[in-house]
Amino acid sequence: MNIDKLQKAQARCGELEMLLADPQVIADNKRYQSFAKEMAELMPLVSAYREHQNLLKEKQDLEHLLKEKHDKDFVDLAHCEIAELQTRQEALELQINELLNPKRQEQEKDIIIEIRAGTGGAEASLFAGDLYRMYVKYAAQKNWRVDAMSSHPAEGGGFKEIVFGVSGKGAWDRLKWESGAHRVQRVPATEASGRIHTSAATVVVMAEPEEVELVIDPKDLKIDVFRSSGPGGQSVNTTDSAIRITHLPTGTVVVCQDERSQLKNRLKAMRVLRARILDKMQEDNLAKESQERKAKVGTGDRSEKIRTYNFPDRRVTDHRIGFTSHQLPSILDGEMDELADALIEAELKAEAQA
Repeated sequence: MNIDKLQKAQARCGELEMLLADPQVIADNKRYQSFAKEMAELMPLVSAYREHQNLLKEKQDLEHLLKEKHDKDFVDLAHCEIAELQTRQEALELQINELLNPKRQEQEKDIIIEIRAGTGGAEASLFAGDLYRMYVKYAAQKNWRVDAMSSHPAEGGGFKEIVFGVSGKGAWDRLKWESGAHRVQRVPATEASGRIHTSAATVVVMAEPEEVELVIDPKDLKIDVFRSSGPGGQSVNTTDSAIRITHLPTGTVVVCQDERSQLKNRLKAMRVLRARILDKMQEDNLAKESQERKAKVGTGDRSEKIRTYNFPDRRVTDHRIGFTSHQLPSILDGEMDELADALIEAELKAEAQA
């Protein structure tokens, strides 16, 4: 157990209790929500620590009494109680270590995934669609919720771009390494000579921030409303329900037009906007710290070619860790555990060696 961290958490909890009772904080809804969220996150850890300290004191008191009393019945009873307190204390220590583990917070993160067709024309759009279906099927296996946010279907099938959210325990931990360039090698249906084509799609996985984690000033937003359209420019809606939001300080632009409701499109666009801004901030920080970064799986560069899906050989290769599977159809059908497990194991080894 990290006693220093636990004592700091306990002290911070006391500060938050006072802040949440302050009339000025109560009157400021954003500050109040931020402090309340921090308090809710700290309480399980602080409660476990307080209980651990109480058990420790009980055990010490009994051990002190044993030095003074020599009655056999009392001694036997005290030893039984000490053994029981020790068992409860050890169980609490395991719970505290789990609560202190940063991996636990990662497992709870909701994510937003963006898939964009890259080089390869219509074949790249079809491949973007294949990747989307792969992630959706994997999410279904894990009982994660998938929320489509924005899409630009291609005329020949698949997507030029699709953005969707995934929420559920373990989603971030198992999908965070999907960011990068994915390459496919296969014979397109339109290829009469049977020649293998190489196409690509890029994937970006972003942690979805909560509203209190990233406050955006409404004055920094430019919001445009327009009529949504489908592939090739044809109109798919007769009302001005599509939303384009531009974050002026960063130039970040998000368009959502899949919903018929302007309000729903706006809410989804804001979710994507927050995720993109936070992701950009994190990318900038990583770039500044690039010389001091610990060993990770790959470089984290979004343009890095991370994986190849070779249809003739039914092979999937992750180039960052040298992992190869000959179960390509199963992987594209959502059977991604073998791949995710290999990436998690490689991450753990890299961190252990760093």
